[in-house]
Amino acid sequence: MKIQNPKFKFIVLTLFTVHCSLFTASDAHAMHISEGILPFNWAALWFLVALPFVAYGLRRLKILSKTDLSIKPLVGLMAAIVFVISCMPIPVPTAGTCSHPAGTGISGILVGPTISILVTAVALLIQALFLAHGGLSTWGADIVSMGVAGSFAGYLTFRALRSVKVNMTVAAFMAGVLADWATYLTTSVELASGIRGDSPFLPLFYKILIAFIPTQLPLGLLEGAMTSGMVVLLYKKRPDLLVKMRVLKAEEAIS
Repeated sequence: MKIQNPKFKFIVLTLFTVHCSLFTASDAHAMHISEGILPFNWAALWFLVALPFVAYGLRRLKILSKTDLSIKPLVGLMAAIVFVISCMPIPVPTAGTCSHPAGTGISGILVGPTISILVTAVALLIQALFLAHGGLSTWGADIVSMGVAGSFAGYLTFRALRSVKVNMTVAAFMAGVLADWATYLTTSVELASGIRGDSPFLPLFYKILIAFIPTQLPLGLLEGAMTSGMVVLLYKKRPDLLVKMRVLKAEEAIS
C-alpha cells in the first residue's frame, strides 16, 4: 500500500533514522570534540559565541513558519539529514576528535545558514545525549565549527559561484567541499586554543590540522559529491522547491 500523507512519511523516515543511528552506533570514542577535552573557560567562550546564532535561527524559523506552514517539516527533514550524515565518524586519536562528513553544506544551501545552524545544534545535541558523539560541555564549540563555519562556508560559496554563472553541479560540489573543510579548520582552531596551555598556538594548530588531512581531504570531496547530487536531483525533479527556498530564481527552474 502506498503512503500518501507527507507528514506520515516524514515521521516514519525520522523514526527509522533514529532507530538505525541508535542501534548501529559506534563506540564512544567516535565523537566531534570529545567531552572534557576543552577547559571550562574555552568551552564557555564557544557557548557564548554559538548562542546568538542559535537564538537568531530560532527567531528566523518562527518568522518563516508564520507565512509558510511547510517550513517546519522541511527543517525537520534537514535535521534528520545532518544527523545521519554526521553520524559516520572516523576517529583521529592524535587530535582528540574524529573526522566525518557534516551535512551543513546541504542544509546551508537549502534552508539558509541561520536555520542550518539551528538544525546543526539539534542534531549535535541528540548525538551528545544518546550516541556519545561529542559532548554537552563541547556542544557550543561543535555548533560553532560545524554549524556556523560549515553553514556559512557552504551557503556563501554556493551563492558566490552561482552569481558568476557557475553551473549548479560545480557550485553545489564546491559548497559541500568548503563547508566540510571550514568545519575542520575551525575545529583545529578550537582544539589548539583550548589544549595548548603555555605552548605556542600555531605549532599545535598545524599539528592538529595535519592530523585531519588523511581522512578529511577525501571526506570533503565525498561531501561535495553528496551535496551536488542532492541539489542537482532537486533541480531536476522538484525545481519548484528550490525556487520556494530561494535557491533558484523562477526563470532558472526547469519546466
